[in-house]
Amino acid sequence: MNVGDRVRITHGPHAYEGILMPLEGALKETYVSLKLDNGYNVGFSRDDVSIELLSEGRSFNATMPEVDIPYNEDLPDVAILGTGGTVASKIDYMTGAVYPAFSPEELLQLVPELAKIANIEGKEILSIVSEDITFSDWKGIGREVVRQYERGCDGIVVTHGTDTLHFTSSMLSFMLHNLPHPLVLVGAQRSSDRPSSDAALNLISAVNFAGTDCREITVCMHADMNDDYCYVHRGTRVRKFHTSRRDAFTTINGRPLAKVPGSGPIEYLSAYRRGSNPKEDLSLDTGLEERVALVKTYPTASDIVAHLVDKGYRGIILEGSGLGHTPHTLHEEIRRGVEEGVVFGMTSQCVHGRVNMNVYRDGRILKEMGVIPLGDMLAETAWCKLSWVLGHASDYEDVRSEMLRDVAGELDPVSRIDAYNVCR
Repeated sequence: MNVGDRVRITHGPHAYEGILMPLEGALKETYVSLKLDNGYNVGFSRDDVSIELLSEGRSFNATMPEVDIPYNEDLPDVAILGTGGTVASKIDYMTGAVYPAFSPEELLQLVPELAKIANIEGKEILSIVSEDITFSDWKGIGREVVRQYERGCDGIVVTHGTDTLHFTSSMLSFMLHNLPHPLVLVGAQRSSDRPSSDAALNLISAVNFAGTDCREITVCMHADMNDDYCYVHRGTRVRKFHTSRRDAFTTINGRPLAKVPGSGPIEYLSAYRRGSNPKEDLSLDTGLEERVALVKTYPTASDIVAHLVDKGYRGIILEGSGLGHTPHTLHEEIRRGVEEGVVFGMTSQCVHGRVNMNVYRDGRILKEMGVIPLGDMLAETAWCKLSWVLGHASDYEDVRSEMLRDVAGELDPVSRIDAYNVCR
């Protein structure tokens, strides 16, 4: 029996009829999944059921017919690069199978509104779940971005899974310099086959913003639970705040760059890097140090830092409590790490606000040891930045100076009013 066949599954005294669904990896060896006539899916252990073929199903053709797409000289040329996730995918509703869609024909059939915004080119460059992304993948994305700019596109959209979207936007912000045009990362919290999907509005808004004069790396996602508009966030200032809500992404300690209502007029909310820039000035810096860790401190913590120092890690970002503190049980291991050349940076678990290690005795002690207070920088952004900085500098003073220099809008050295809840 094959995916798409109509089958009857008998489980004890009960029988169920429906369409055989696809399963991935080891699951298909252990389980069987059925789409019932009422639209719901049901799954069983293969050992607990008997399966009878009722009729052979149609095979799903993942390709779409070729269509003539006229080139519009009045519109920008935007490249959509796929790395995984469900923001650009097509669904076989008979079986529930999801297939990536990245040819221009597929993208425009899925989201026809794109044809009125830009001339679209599509390319799948990765196919991974975002939590599996690696340093090698980030370098590959950066190289493809450079290739697309060099061939003359006016903007780039990268589709990406949401779990590590803000890691990728931060890492690319330090790797790519002197962008000639926008680079917009976009994802979807809910897949294209769900009535509440945010995929279409996110993608339309991202392509719309990719045609502007912004020269920054950004993230475009739903602004609220309605389908009114998306926010465009600076790539080093954004964080995922909710596991499943459509408005899961928020700019921290500031305001989003823009409000984009799909294909409608864009409302700018903050200053951004803009203007024309020759693509010859674009550069990609892949010198990254991979032996960098991000450690969330907790009461009695000490062993994890000791382990990382012993393993030869060159840098550790601490997510400390409050204004930038750690339990005293960590002090000895931090001191030992500094003596062995490990660079420590301090961020806060509080997310909003900024680190200030001059207020309490614990913070002053850590600062005197050599721990670098990183102001209002996000912990994930700090981890990405330290990887990039240590790829080029080894002297502590040089590293400290670079970590405290604003490179891509990740650090505001001036005290400011608390921006908590500014976008809600």
